[in-house]
Amino acid sequence: MDMKNWKKEVFTIPNLMSLGRLVMIPIYLSIYLRADSAMQYYAAGGILALSCLTDAFDGKIARKYNMISTLGKILDPLADKLTQFTLTICLSLRYPILLPVLVLFVIKELFQIILGAVNLFRGRMLPGALMAGKVCTTVLFVSFIALVLFPNMDPSWINGIALLDALFLAFSFGSYIHAYFGKNSPVEDLKKN
Repeated sequence: MDMKNWKKEVFTIPNLMSLGRLVMIPIYLSIYLRADSAMQYYAAGGILALSCLTDAFDGKIARKYNMISTLGKILDPLADKLTQFTLTICLSLRYPILLPVLVLFVIKELFQIILGAVNLFRGRMLPGALMAGKVCTTVLFVSFIALVLFPNMDPSWINGIALLDALFLAFSFGSYIHAYFGKNSPVEDLKKN
């Protein structure tokens, strides 16, 4: 691939949006961890909302304008997972009730990384994110934004959010276990495609 085509594949709008989400992580951390006023919490929540918006649109733009790239297939989930991991750690520090959510998140992600790598080594892979994973990501982001925007939320609401997040993570985890080991596994053979 010549230099011009390389730049065309790397510097696409969806890839720049994913890179933007990665850049937002340390900015969010800096604001949230030092926040002591409503405006600072709103700023941190605004950064998360912007991150969610770019996540919602980068894939649509890539498909609509034929900007799908190998780099994008790596950057998009990487930005998602690092953002979710960062948020889960930050919020678990503030709300210890979320520690089981953090543990479940880490176990689920390690499972997906290990099984994804094993299957890729064998020339196989899932064709994309499962719907359960996409729904789980949406639920996590919405609940995390709520926890950031409303730092003085009633403890019963925080408990409810922790339970909801854990249930969606468990369902998503179960869906990925079934996808890799179930009878009608959607794992595709890369040599056939």
